[in-house]
Amino acid sequence: MAGTLVLAGTPIGDIADAPPRLAAELAGADVIAAEDTRRLRRLTQGLDVQPSGRIVSYFEGNESARTPELVEALVGGARVLLVTDAGMPSVSDPGYRLVAAAVEKDIKVTAVPGPSAVLTALALSGLPVDRFCFEGFLPRKAGERLSRLREVEGERRTLVYFEAPHRLDDTLAAMAEVFGAERRAAVCRELTKTYEEVKRGPVGELAAWAAEGVRGEITVVVEGAPERTESLDADELVRRVRVREEAGERRKEAIAAVAADAKLPKREVFDAVVAAKNAAKNTGANTATNTGAKNTAAKNIAAKNATSTAP
Repeated sequence: MAGTLVLAGTPIGDIADAPPRLAAELAGADVIAAEDTRRLRRLTQGLDVQPSGRIVSYFEGNESARTPELVEALVGGARVLLVTDAGMPSVSDPGYRLVAAAVEKDIKVTAVPGPSAVLTALALSGLPVDRFCFEGFLPRKAGERLSRLREVEGERRTLVYFEAPHRLDDTLAAMAEVFGAERRAAVCRELTKTYEEVKRGPVGELAAWAAEGVRGEITVVVEGAPERTESLDADELVRRVRVREEAGERRKEAIAAVAADAKLPKREVFDAVVAAKNAAKNTGANTATNTGAKNTAAKNIAAKNATSTAP
């Protein structure tokens, strides 16, 4: 008979949070696939467990190559335990490929539920938790990061992200640019560890705070887009921006203010302004073309008349 693949959640900080079944699975598994074998050793020592099975590394760099080997062990009847450095395998960690391959072979896949940075941060954030979506890590490049954020600019559900500490300030600044500086957020740092901290506030203020430097494992929770209170067409949005510009505001500031007042994504107001500008440009070009054509026709008629009346 085929074996069983077990996905085991591991502590995200405090080792006392390890689920009771984890020790038994670590002791009895035929194969333990670990994201970092050194961390696995610290975990087993902390739980006072002596693994009896074979231990192999299973991380991003060798995930594709090692998956067939683990599937072969499963087909042969082995109980394979998959653990990552912290939290649940497959959630922004190695595991998806192995699960998919096991399912394809009709191999049983089960789990030892455990700590989750996503759910822990969400619960501590003070933001709505009835509906949320997990966005993982944002791209490292600034342009790609902005594009990804714009994809969810109007998302009503609470958003949860993972981020590296050295990129946190740039990420929060990008969020302030796309979502608006007043969008509420929470930065959850070192969850369940000695120096756990949850910093809450408008995303613009959090960006300024993070610019001073932040350390540790980071999870960011961001409030969803506010519900629209009024329905405005593109012409009205453009008119409101124009009024603010005539009053002395820069276009970027005017767009942000109109978007905030109407509880709309800034991108929607920006697109309306750009579309109006392009339409005006095209109208001007067409008018100029038509005027030139009329003038040319008039000149041709005048020239023809002059020729026909010549002696």
